[in-house]
Amino acid sequence: MHLEFLNGLPNKDFFDTLLWKAIMDLSVNLGALKLKNPIMTASGTFGYGLEFTPYGRLEELGAIVVKGLSLKPRKGNSMPRIAETPCGMLNAIGLQNIGVEKFLQDKLPLLPWKETPVVVNLYAQSAEEFAHLAGILGSEPAVGALEVNISCPNVRQGGLQFGQDPDAAAVVVEMVKKNAGHKPVIVKLSPNVADIKVIARSVELAGADIISLINTLGGMAVDIRTRKPSLANVFGGLSGPAIKPVALKMVYEVCTTVNIPVMGLGGISSARDILEFILVGAWAVQVGTATFTRPDRAFKLVKELKDLVDEMEISSWEEFRGKVMV
Repeated sequence: MHLEFLNGLPNKDFFDTLLWKAIMDLSVNLGALKLKNPIMTASGTFGYGLEFTPYGRLEELGAIVVKGLSLKPRKGNSMPRIAETPCGMLNAIGLQNIGVEKFLQDKLPLLPWKETPVVVNLYAQSAEEFAHLAGILGSEPAVGALEVNISCPNVRQGGLQFGQDPDAAAVVVEMVKKNAGHKPVIVKLSPNVADIKVIARSVELAGADIISLINTLGGMAVDIRTRKPSLANVFGGLSGPAIKPVALKMVYEVCTTVNIPVMGLGGISSARDILEFILVGAWAVQVGTATFTRPDRAFKLVKELKDLVDEMEISSWEEFRGKVMV
């Protein structure tokens, strides 16, 4: 009877599959920034994180990226500042925020920073302002990393974005690195450039630890009945599924250009989207506009990604990352 029981056991392949599923590790190490899974939120779409606690456990996310912070509070642009578009949305929020001091006092202590890294996105209009912000945040133990938004207007160059000039971008990164202490510095690239590879190489050489891309594409919408722009600011940033092909292309280009980790974002709303970005080389992803359609989207993607990885029998990120066959 004992032998009959043994003969009825599943074969070795069955146990190998169970073992693989037990040891598959979704974590990602980006130097000093360690994520339990590659799913992060995108700045400007997840508030300060605390607003989304009714929809899921922040501790389950790979990292929380809070909305852009400036030295002083900002009111942002006039209404209307969001407009729906086919497969996406335009926004011209104007980086409304409570300022870095208020964030450190009222928001950061309430976030689960010991379990989930908190990444602070920086907004400034001069390299000196960026450096000042980095100095304030660099000594905060609850801050896991700094994300530098070089899509900001450089007021000393007539409003030209830092991210459109490789030299200006490099200066910002160098000054942030000098003041950030041991915090990893992520540089968020704008897609509104002639050649994103040039900007990527420039910020890498300037000391960036990680690159994230893409930020929103410049766009506009109009109302044919009122004959007015849909946004009070006239122009805004386009995000959502409509920009995913552009984001994938640029992430692939940057991943094959630089030697530092890259985070992909732009139109991610499913586990399949996440794997597409990882396949072209991304180490992690940020979920943004999908949060506006479902505030629990990022949380649900954690389980959906686990299930899809199991289904596809991906044994490690190293086996899959950057392995697109072109």
